[in-house]
Amino acid sequence: MPSSDLNQIVQSLLPGARVEPFALPELSIELQLINADFPREQIPQEVAMRLMEEPFYWAFCWASGAVLARYLLDHPALVAGKRVMDFGSGSGVVAIAAAKAGAAEVVACDIDPAALIATETNAELNQVQLTLSGDFDRVEGELDLIVAADVLYDRANLPWLRRFQERAASVLIGDSRIRQFDFPGYRKLDEVDACTLPDLDESAEFRRVSIYGAGAWPRPGTV
Repeated sequence: MPSSDLNQIVQSLLPGARVEPFALPELSIELQLINADFPREQIPQEVAMRLMEEPFYWAFCWASGAVLARYLLDHPALVAGKRVMDFGSGSGVVAIAAAKAGAAEVVACDIDPAALIATETNAELNQVQLTLSGDFDRVEGELDLIVAADVLYDRANLPWLRRFQERAASVLIGDSRIRQFDFPGYRKLDEVDACTLPDLDESAEFRRVSIYGAGAWPRPGTV
């Protein structure tokens, strides 16, 4: 899908905003993201309400996504030749990194149709092929690895951690929201400072991204 489609979606939600290409040199990935000078102040109430109902998470490269993408590119053996699902794909940065690292198939899964348009657009921009899905439960066949970045902003999503373990041999989570992460079967593999793009001037605590692994996973430092 062309970036013009993404522009129409963004502008319908936030007048004065647009998408434009952002290069991520450390990842060798380029994404269509919201412009860095998008309107942030004095947003009319009706616009604010609409953004709450239809948040465009896919228009940002969140810190957790960037860190998880980097982790996959640094450790391609984790995905090479495997079937991978990126849950809550958003912009598609983690899915794209998995494809670039040599995954046999990457399923980008997101319930937001606009996120799937963004993921497809960014996949084409980076010349990788992804399988798109809007429903976790309708993805058939075995999965070797599920990756998910920044999906624990709502603690109501914690039960997904168990569902991931039940569905795939291994799971990788990138998160900057839960500081006391203690979920059965998961252990911390890495911790990195990063920021969201465009920069949202988030507090320092949300710039500290942890990566957790579950399942058939090597010990930290051995991958």
